[in-house]
Amino acid sequence: MNGMVNDAVEEFQRGGSFAGLIIDAKKAALHRDHDTSRKQTEDESRLPAIEAAYGSILRELGEDADRQGLLRTPLRAAKAMQFLTKGYHETVEDILNDAIFDEDHDEMVIVRDIDMFSLCEHHLVPFFGRVHIGYIPNKKVVGLSKLARIVEIFSRRLQVQERLTKQIAMGIWNSLQPRGVAVVIEASHMCMVMRGVQKMNSRTVTSTMLGVYLEDPKTREEFLMLSQKA
Repeated sequence: MNGMVNDAVEEFQRGGSFAGLIIDAKKAALHRDHDTSRKQTEDESRLPAIEAAYGSILRELGEDADRQGLLRTPLRAAKAMQFLTKGYHETVEDILNDAIFDEDHDEMVIVRDIDMFSLCEHHLVPFFGRVHIGYIPNKKVVGLSKLARIVEIFSRRLQVQERLTKQIAMGIWNSLQPRGVAVVIEASHMCMVMRGVQKMNSRTVTSTMLGVYLEDPKTREEFLMLSQKA
């Protein structure tokens, strides 16, 4: 809420309507509060079923689900799973609603090393790493922290890295309509480290290029060079 008020003050100083912007900011905050409350209600209603499912898993593994150390494990695991998949309740439009600004800037914008944690949909074990995002504005820019929020939305779902990379890129592309978007993800997959081939140092790199990043090799090369610089 304070951030939106600050944005309103800045807009007023540029000649905008302060009162109107304050009202809009308050309406947006109330809308988000309502959505958050609805999500919490939905999570609470689904929690007993998820908790029961984890209890069944423990018993089928041969564990004594009634021993002291496991008494609250199904509940804790259920709450953890809801948190790790909270992206299903969020959309790019919601978080970018008040953070896209008109700006006469047409040079590359890059945010590197965004931490990412997700769950592999094949084994329900984590994969994690870093996301590098670049875009070339088309008269509109977005608050830089919102790029990290877009990563959070799509990574907090059951995922495969290939789809996650494309969803992040398309989320930015559809919202900003820039000249180009580039996303690279480098990640370690616990399904390869803890099970299966058990290769401790393996990393998976995926990329999605849209617009001029796809069409112009020099622009693509510039992004790849800048995003990988130490």
